[in-house]
Amino acid sequence: MSKTEIDTATDTAGFRLNKRELITGAGAAAALALMPRISRAASETWDLIVVGGGSAGLPCAIFAAQQGARVLVVDRAHRLGGTLDRSFGQISAAGTRFQAEHGIEDSPEAHFDDIMRISKGKIDQDLVRVFVNEAARTIDWLGANGFTPLPGHPVVGGGHEPYLTRRYQWAEQFGVAILKILLPQFLGLARQGSIEFLIRTDAQELIQDESGAVNGVMVRDAMGRKMDLLGRKVALTTGGCAANPEMFRELHGAPLYANMAYPFNLGGGLEMGVGAGGTLRGGELFLVAFGMVLNDFNVPSTPAPVPVRTAPQTRLPWEVYVNSGGQRFVREDHPSVDAREHALLGQKDHRFWIVFDQQIMDSAPSLVGGWDRDRLDWAFDKYHFFSRGDSLAELAYWAGIDGDGLAASIGRYNSAQAGGQDPEFGREHMPLPVGKPPYYAIRMQGAQLISFAGLTVSPELQVLNGNGDPIPNLYAAGEVLGAGATTGFGIVNGMLLTPALVFGRMIGERVFA
Repeated sequence: MSKTEIDTATDTAGFRLNKRELITGAGAAAALALMPRISRAASETWDLIVVGGGSAGLPCAIFAAQQGARVLVVDRAHRLGGTLDRSFGQISAAGTRFQAEHGIEDSPEAHFDDIMRISKGKIDQDLVRVFVNEAARTIDWLGANGFTPLPGHPVVGGGHEPYLTRRYQWAEQFGVAILKILLPQFLGLARQGSIEFLIRTDAQELIQDESGAVNGVMVRDAMGRKMDLLGRKVALTTGGCAANPEMFRELHGAPLYANMAYPFNLGGGLEMGVGAGGTLRGGELFLVAFGMVLNDFNVPSTPAPVPVRTAPQTRLPWEVYVNSGGQRFVREDHPSVDAREHALLGQKDHRFWIVFDQQIMDSAPSLVGGWDRDRLDWAFDKYHFFSRGDSLAELAYWAGIDGDGLAASIGRYNSAQAGGQDPEFGREHMPLPVGKPPYYAIRMQGAQLISFAGLTVSPELQVLNGNGDPIPNLYAAGEVLGAGATTGFGIVNGMLLTPALVFGRMIGERVFA
């Protein structure tokens, strides 16, 4: 079954819709029974309006409805689920049933200490302390409802800086495995009348009374109709702004280099929260992943289908990494992805070039995953950011690197390689010099698919104003809080999706407890 055909069981009577049928086709009549017209939604006052039906919004609505609340969910997308159908679905917590099954001893305190270490202490500590104490309960709830991690999980890491303890897991179907748990429960409550939802409906502004308390949302539907929806509480779970190049640059001081984010993450929740008096934080914690090949010079660009292998754990580097000045800037075989990412953060335009020669081309394991030598050679004729030259000066010209700097750096590297010691960066794996033409370079661009700036909230998930006081009736969870709040100045395993699930659940449970 593909990610776009998720079975959604909605009740014990056997009523079933898949996601495609929910929107169009044979299930259209049944879907209409679940979807109120906007005028009907505007005819009553809801206990909770959830703006955004994704990783935080779905559990928020589910658990609020289970507490007896009447919930309305509004989402600008054409379907529910947010990023879960494309997410890797990686979650982490301490003291879970999955750890117990493997005899792994862990605690919320140890999890917090690990997060502090990897984040360089830049997280919202009060918020993350709440998270580590609540996370296991939510992961265990997922497990009780069918979530099954991959064999051997939990693990210490996968792609980012590892934990010291095995507390990180994901399932065979990645984020879809979590969506297949949340969506049926959500739709079951919708059929019972506890939840209503509006898709293709853009929430544009929060409604406030004279005291500043939030009591609703102004929305516009797909036909352009505006309507005021009234609610006793509002939760912003809209995601971040990583699909909005202008807002991303304004909040982070750096371009949105690659167009990778969920296309509906346009920053609407940030705008609404600030419009109601909220404040933003975390943009200074912007960090790039360690490089990818883009399709063109315009940004944001789409990534090129070129899986370059820069992780030493999967392939030790034979090549040299240089910045636009032709200078090496990092130990290429550094085992810490966090160290390599922070080194790249200091380079002009967050960009570097992988430089090598014909001997390395002929001798090294393939630099690009799944590519043989012929395909790699072919790429130097196809892609803008693959360059070659018969000399280092010619290579520098075509690649856009400073030629003198490149020649000096390669000279120093070759001397270090000959002597078996790298005095500049301490690189250990140096199997060959870079000295046999032709020479090659691949331009790599640091990029991100998440946003780090977000709304400031209390440990109870209440949106705070400029004085640090809660805006009455307004809550937020998910990426609208900004990745910086939970990952700090380093990407921490599981600290994006898991807080969205946990904090969404907390709002749903506690607002009406």
